[in-house]
Amino acid sequence: MSEGGRASGPLQGLRVLDFTQALAGPFCTQQLADLGAEVVKVEGLSGGDLSRGSGPFHEADPEHRYSGYFHSINRGKKSIAVDLKSAAGVEIVKRLVPEFDVVVENFRAGVMDRFGLSYETLSGLNPKLVYCAIRGFGDPRTGKSPYVDWPAYDVVAQAMGGMMGITGLAGGTPIKIGPGVGDTVPGLYAALGIVAAVLHARASGEGQFLDVGMADAVLGVCERIVHQNAFGHQVPGPEGNHHPFLLPFGVYPAADGFVALACPNDHFFRALVEALGAPEILQDDRFATPKARAQNRAEVIARLSALTGGFTKAELQRRLGGLVPFGPVLNVAEIAADSHFAARGMLPALDFPGFPEPMRLAGQPIKFTRTPAVVSRRGPDLGADTEAVLLAHGATDDEIARWKKARAIPQDQEP
Repeated sequence: MSEGGRASGPLQGLRVLDFTQALAGPFCTQQLADLGAEVVKVEGLSGGDLSRGSGPFHEADPEHRYSGYFHSINRGKKSIAVDLKSAAGVEIVKRLVPEFDVVVENFRAGVMDRFGLSYETLSGLNPKLVYCAIRGFGDPRTGKSPYVDWPAYDVVAQAMGGMMGITGLAGGTPIKIGPGVGDTVPGLYAALGIVAAVLHARASGEGQFLDVGMADAVLGVCERIVHQNAFGHQVPGPEGNHHPFLLPFGVYPAADGFVALACPNDHFFRALVEALGAPEILQDDRFATPKARAQNRAEVIARLSALTGGFTKAELQRRLGGLVPFGPVLNVAEIAADSHFAARGMLPALDFPGFPEPMRLAGQPIKFTRTPAVVSRRGPDLGADTEAVLLAHGATDDEIARWKKARAIPQDQEP
């Protein structure tokens, strides 16, 4: 597929006007782009999305044009550069909105309103418009939080949504989860909400506003703590690397790293200890039944750890893979060498001008048999598609010249 081509996914024909930056919003709209939507990223004239300057940068890119962070979450999109603080810039957006199905933004509450681009204004121009906002604590239109004006990032959402409170060594200090799930989880919920609202709009002719609070989304995927509290009157804390009530279900040492085991029923447990060469464990009253193992939790974990620690990850994989729920703890270099991720197309490589080889990015995990998602184009250069998008959506050469003169769009485009 050429760099100017379109993806082949099931969202072909969906047009998305993307005002997002950083991680949560761009991650949301990238899911839509991977699945075939035309996503036009609206960026400021100076610098664009903050992630453009965040790196990391390849040594073949001394001018720092291609941030790994930016391209990891903005591949396959188009970019227009528009001054939203100018009347001419607002005019451009209002010209485009009737041609688009979806608007997505992740500014703090009220920012788009102050630009003169509120949901109420834009839906007046396009009654079928689906307008999605991603904010730390939601939007007043759907339920005004006392924290509505608070800025938020990943770590804040993890903390307040309950995830950090159950992560860490048992009885120890809460620990932030490594990846930015306080951003990416809200992005995934938002993408689902957008598709649902678009289906409704196409069936009814009615658009709508929807929002996802970052803290709300984190709580949504921490569902277990809610039922533990409501049904069991528990207040879970950091749980370490083992499940609070399933056993064995956690991380165990290997001679050269760690592996994950999940054998909560008797069938799997018996298969596990036999494959580890220790069937005599089943003759010990402390380990013979699920009830006994639950009552001797620490001893079970210690005994299994001693067994697994005598084998390398590869040896454990040969013994346990496919027999019991098992997986080695992999770093990114090991992931890149693993045949599963190659077979699943989870590390697509994209070309970058001047780079000696294509660069790997995390792929699209949703697989389709008839309308496959395609990851084939890097992210856009800042404003590279401004004139083409405006012309395609009804702007005249004279209007573009006037907007350039007013500095609402760039005077010159990058090649």
